[in-house]
Amino acid sequence: MKIPIAVIDAFTNRAFAGNPAGVCLLDQELTSDQVQSIAMEMNLSETAFVQKTQKRGYYSLRWFTPTLEIDLCGHATLAASFWMLRSGWAVEGEMIHFATLSGELRVKSEGDWLIMDFPLIPTFTNTHPKFKSSLFGHAIVQAAQLNKNWIFELEDEKAVRALIPDFPEIARNSEEGFIITAKGEGEYDIVSRFFGPNVGVPEDPVTGFAHCALMDYWNQKVGMTQIKAYQASKRGGELFLEKHDDRVLIKGQAVAVLEGLINV
Repeated sequence: MKIPIAVIDAFTNRAFAGNPAGVCLLDQELTSDQVQSIAMEMNLSETAFVQKTQKRGYYSLRWFTPTLEIDLCGHATLAASFWMLRSGWAVEGEMIHFATLSGELRVKSEGDWLIMDFPLIPTFTNTHPKFKSSLFGHAIVQAAQLNKNWIFELEDEKAVRALIPDFPEIARNSEEGFIITAKGEGEYDIVSRFFGPNVGVPEDPVTGFAHCALMDYWNQKVGMTQIKAYQASKRGGELFLEKHDDRVLIKGQAVAVLEGLINV
């Protein structure tokens, strides 16, 4: 059986930047073993699997890393929505509804942009049991905990960009990974990076779910409700965030880089 598959670069307007995600638009249901095998073969941080439901505009959506299924993924949702519009599965300007492990997610196109309606992820100021005052040689301004991950605020953007992660140490001291962040020094309000060795993603290029938590973190700390964010990975990517009660609107762009078939 041959399954259509695409690779989409998310949170960027140019190829070979942002975060690449695999996207499969499925006309028939595959087993969890089959979709996990596809994700492993693609070896991208996430591959998204979309199926139609009986209701127009409503779809099921699952995300897999090379090693496991995850609860929430922003860039692969953006990539899936982009490819659905390009493939005729969705209609420009109409709301796309996804049933996911994180509840219903909604995405709508606006010209070249896609706007995702995601849940705000609560964060709680806390001190990490091991990394209390510094993280790999950089001073910690403040730390916060969220489900399965930690946020570490560093002194400045330079520290975020310069930090060299120790992946075995991160794996030993988190369920999934570490988010590091600081106030931006130029056109961006904040910068960040995400290290997720326990989900098979040593450093993620651009991480949607992390920004659902960063929106809460920076809102609690300084009252931000709108953020222009940059994830300072090697590929880099930008996101525009807007808080609405317990939801976050995440705005980004995407580019298709590959389309083909995969044998299952």
